[in-house]
Amino acid sequence: MNKWIVSSACTALLLTPLAFAQSVGEKTGVNSTLGISPTTQDFVTEAANSDILELAAAKLAEGKGNADEKKFAEQMTTDHTKTSKDLKGLVDSGDVKATIPVKLDSTGQKKLDELNDAKPEDFARYYDPMQVSAHKDAVSLFERYAKSGDNPKLKDWAGKMLPALQHHLEMAENLNKNRD
Repeated sequence: MNKWIVSSACTALLLTPLAFAQSVGEKTGVNSTLGISPTTQDFVTEAANSDILELAAAKLAEGKGNADEKKFAEQMTTDHTKTSKDLKGLVDSGDVKATIPVKLDSTGQKKLDELNDAKPEDFARYYDPMQVSAHKDAVSLFERYAKSGDNPKLKDWAGKMLPALQHHLEMAENLNKNRD
């Protein structure tokens, strides 16, 4: 009997992470590397965090950035305000069962703090590569959900947003290139 209890306990401990693997995988980037679609909640959380960070970073860029960064930030403010509104609309309508975060996660907050602490003359060194990285992550997230997400309306929306995100990535790469 003791062997059965120990065996059952070990099995339970080993299987428990599998129930959370997708969330942990999305958080650590494993899902992106493996091309695994995020859960609906993970997608909503990551998309909302991306919007929150983009809007806050754009506000900083408007004050500290060079002319190209200010122009880029203006576009980010327009587009990410729209995606935030769209995502909220999908959730509020009941078409998407998920909770939208209302504040930035700790990873995003750390990036924002670095931008906030940067002197105007050093701002581009932080902002430009951060924008490339953030938009690569966003393109991956939206591509994976659009391909195999489990909510049809959210999946369709993710697919419709992809061209704009790919354009943002291209703009960010040009911004980063021009910095060098």
